[in-house]
Amino acid sequence: MNPPPFTHFGRYRILEELGRGAMGIVYLAEDESLQRRVAVKAMLLPPDAAERDEQEARFRQEAKAAGGLSHPNIITIHDLGREGDWLYIAMELLRGTELKTMMTVGAMPLPLALDIAAQVAEGLAAAHSHGVVHRDIKPSNIMVMDGRHAKIMDFGVARMQASEVRTRSGVLLGSPKYMSPEQVGGHAVDARSDIFSLGSMLYEMVTGQPAFGGAELGNLLYDILHGQPTPASRHNPAVPQMLDLVLARAMQKNPGARYQDAREMARDLEACLGGAPAPVPVGAATVADATLFSSTVRADATVTLASPVLALLPAVQFDSRAALQCLLKPEAQAAAGAGGGAFLRKLAWPLVYVAALAGAVAIALT
Repeated sequence: MNPPPFTHFGRYRILEELGRGAMGIVYLAEDESLQRRVAVKAMLLPPDAAERDEQEARFRQEAKAAGGLSHPNIITIHDLGREGDWLYIAMELLRGTELKTMMTVGAMPLPLALDIAAQVAEGLAAAHSHGVVHRDIKPSNIMVMDGRHAKIMDFGVARMQASEVRTRSGVLLGSPKYMSPEQVGGHAVDARSDIFSLGSMLYEMVTGQPAFGGAELGNLLYDILHGQPTPASRHNPAVPQMLDLVLARAMQKNPGARYQDAREMARDLEACLGGAPAPVPVGAATVADATLFSSTVRADATVTLASPVLALLPAVQFDSRAALQCLLKPEAQAAAGAGGGAFLRKLAWPLVYVAALAGAVAIALT
């Protein structure tokens, strides 16, 4: 992506580039009206008309969603505008360290990890109370100032639940590593999806290892749908059993068995900080259960795709997914005959990995 051919976004004078991601470029800029420095997130609209309309609607929706939020743990949005083929959002300039950077050295000190996660949960609770779902909670979207104060950034794929704007069929929004099962399965997403993502992120914060993994994208998505993470305390003896329970509840496969309110999760994390016993999650395994993360109320059919093969595929736009759906139809299998059926079975798994590879081009793993 080439930088814009101008020096200003509205009244904001570009000073330098701070970074870039899938959705655009972030600049350090000066608000010439108020004489203050801000961060400006800019996105170049695509030439395709349908894509252009969708991205503009999503970008404006981000500003509408995040701009209506005021909370110590959420970045402040100042302004929205358009300059030529570029849309931009002016926001609070944060000076700190991304949580992603703090996690590169392995497991974080437990009190710090719990404190940051509790702050993120409080910020999410505030957003959820206004009908805003972030949809992409991950370490690179959390900024930590002064070593402890956390703020949630980039409501780039947030949406107002009451909005008319919908994700185009076949487009997967978010970062797969921390996605909820319902996101992977292409189902409706609500506040409980953010809670799952926070649980997955916190698990990695306290263990130094991801809750779900796999060398290939397909393996990762399958693990999110069906895998059971090892209790965090087995990776890090400093993790108390009460935190194992909190993580177990946050990462239940069935949204109905998770925390229903991020503020409740924040309270339990604060209790872990203070050493108070955490309540046993409703529907979760007991401490005595070796497979602590297995859900007793899974209802997997509500969060999986139509077949184990399709469950490995990201819901992005490419023809391999549709082709596999055709291959898996009973009538297609019957028409193939005995020899043809064997051929299709041999063909299906290579197609899965080709499809996953294509999905990896469209979605960053972190």
